[in-house]
Amino acid sequence: MSRLNLVLGLLIVLAVCASLLAGRVWLAPASLGAVLHAPDSLAALIVLDIRAPRTVLALLVGAVLGLSGAVLQGFTRNPLAEPALLGVSSGAALGAVIAIYFGLAAASPVTGPVMGMAGALGACALTFALGGGGARGGTVALVLAGAAVSSVTAAGIALALNFAPNPYAAYEIMSWLLGSIADKSWTQVWLVLPFAIAGVVLLAATGWALDALTLGEAQAQSLGIDMRRLALLVVAGTALSVGAVTSVTGAIGFIGLVAPHLIRPFVGYEPRRVLLPASLAGALLLLAADIAARLVHTNPELKLGVFTSILGTPFFFWLVVRIRKVAP
Repeated sequence: MSRLNLVLGLLIVLAVCASLLAGRVWLAPASLGAVLHAPDSLAALIVLDIRAPRTVLALLVGAVLGLSGAVLQGFTRNPLAEPALLGVSSGAALGAVIAIYFGLAAASPVTGPVMGMAGALGACALTFALGGGGARGGTVALVLAGAAVSSVTAAGIALALNFAPNPYAAYEIMSWLLGSIADKSWTQVWLVLPFAIAGVVLLAATGWALDALTLGEAQAQSLGIDMRRLALLVVAGTALSVGAVTSVTGAIGFIGLVAPHLIRPFVGYEPRRVLLPASLAGALLLLAADIAARLVHTNPELKLGVFTSILGTPFFFWLVVRIRKVAP
């Protein structure tokens, strides 16, 4: 597994270099060295103020989505599970949409992300409460509660679009919902970073419990696993990490679903061993997708959420067909 992590790390380094150079204005590789010697040059401004925060945000979002997808697939023992399962993505979307609808996002660039994180935390708290905390009804009740909360938040987003005060607000809401990391600044990166790190720590702490859960909930409890505590770690970790990044980028799908499946054949099917490589693979996938989206010259620029959906849909169909073939 260490060799796999090393390979993924090297690929991420190459992707980071490519991300700093690629765009509508291509930079020569020598420009990266010149940034240190001429911080006031045009190349330095492009790299440090535009492409560097975009690259860091892509790595952060991809890592969070990959890790949360691996944890949720292990927790629910469902290969189709992904971060939107608990209503966190739609909750963050509703919070950000409310900020746009009432004009709060125009007051300050941090208002949208803060409202998005509040929406994600509220949605996950409701999911945890409705699902009995993972203790009554097990993971199935938690998943059903997440589906119910997702439906409610999706209805709220639809209402906001239906009653948008003007076409510009509706356009801004739709643009945000499509998902993008373009035009993001260091302010937004530093805003979500503490919450994302806190969520990642909580999710990483579930590794041993997820291994025990592969034997079944009753067997895991007999080994001393507290299902309510595990569910709380999963829900809180997902809410903090995915909610934070979604509040800035909008909805970006399929990374959390695809990354763990790409890694699992190389590390076996122990959930704990999938977590770190899945986060690295998620970061690499999202950064590579962002670079590819920049290379597709459209006006306006192709949204990252749309691009990941286009690439992820064939994988989703393949996964469904594969599951049907191996199912008893």
